[in-house]
Amino acid sequence: MKQFLRHAAIIARRDFGAVVMTPTFILFLLAPLLMIGLAIAGGSGAESAARNTADAERIAIIAQKSDIAPLLVAEERLRSLGISPPKLEIIESKSRGTSSGLGGGSSGGANSDTEKSTALFADKNKDYSAVMYGSLDAPIIRHEESARRSAKFLSEVAEQVVRARKSGASEGNQVSAAQMEPIKAARVGVTGQRTTAYFAVVGIFFLTLLLAGQAVGMLAEEKSNKVIEILAAAAPLEAVFLGKLVGMFGVALLFVTFWSGLAGIGLALTPRGTELAMSLDPAVGMVPFLILCALYFTMSYMLLGAVFLALGGLAATIREIQLMSLPITILQFAMYGLASAASGKPGTTLAMIAEIIPFSSPMAMASRAATEPALWPHAIGFAWQAMWVVIFINFGARLFRFGVLKSGGWRAIFAGRSTKPAA
Repeated sequence: MKQFLRHAAIIARRDFGAVVMTPTFILFLLAPLLMIGLAIAGGSGAESAARNTADAERIAIIAQKSDIAPLLVAEERLRSLGISPPKLEIIESKSRGTSSGLGGGSSGGANSDTEKSTALFADKNKDYSAVMYGSLDAPIIRHEESARRSAKFLSEVAEQVVRARKSGASEGNQVSAAQMEPIKAARVGVTGQRTTAYFAVVGIFFLTLLLAGQAVGMLAEEKSNKVIEILAAAAPLEAVFLGKLVGMFGVALLFVTFWSGLAGIGLALTPRGTELAMSLDPAVGMVPFLILCALYFTMSYMLLGAVFLALGGLAATIREIQLMSLPITILQFAMYGLASAASGKPGTTLAMIAEIIPFSSPMAMASRAATEPALWPHAIGFAWQAMWVVIFINFGARLFRFGVLKSGGWRAIFAGRSTKPAA
């Protein structure tokens, strides 16, 4: 028994040292902190996207100068009761009102206010869903069909102002008769665009992170049984890497197709799902957007898959491969945070940075397809990402050749020299 326990202690000490005395153990040790940080980053990205979307929503009142202060007071009173519509903007009317401050002015002024309301709905930087103008006794409220609650809020604001001025009005009677004019949205709304952009970022990130790691597991298995050396002797290693990426991408594509079909059926069968699908309104159109998302998922998978394959050139065991995959996961979470923040700020420097960095570029460009109708930037985006796929595959193959096949030296990794392993 004493000898048995001694043998067990030797093996335990050996395995403990094999894990703890490796440089990658620090990543394992700090994993909980890293995961907490990643969760905070992901939550911050979602909060930032929601905040930017909410900031784009607006309702407006085109009113006489004398009515602006009472309207602000009425709005504040209603919001204090827990009513929370989108942010209200009050715009001074250019038409001349009556002496009481409740009049609507001349027909020319009314036409001017109508044109102003049309211009607000067409604003590309803000998403106006309801606009009220005219006399507060009988205001006209134009609103998108999905913004009935916001239109009701505007009518109640007008009601509060008129009731405060007509002290003799009884509580049960309506003193302001609002005329509702529902309209169909003439353009893609900013809110719908940014919601679609954020969903595109999340979808590409989740699918890439879930599926791209399969490549490194397959490569680790083939390293252990020496199959990779046979493949490298029969074909250029770059071709082997590309073939493995394409093959595993086929598996990923089958996975995505299967679950996308089930998700589509689920959305079609539920009213809430149909409403959610209708709210996704990309600027380039739904069919081109889906095609672009599929292509950007392909680029994202190829980029991350090439990096995972290159880990085989640095790790000697499957355990080390698993530990070294953690920095790649952290990098991808950071890229997700960058792309999700950029999705709420299209056209800014932040969005441009996200579109240039290779690992965030597929997500950021998919987000751009949701917010901007131009298609030509995507041709540049695909060319840029394809170039980096070629670079990562080439570099990963050289690194694998040097680290595993022991072919060439460190200079061969950067200079491109390659030799076959000795027979």
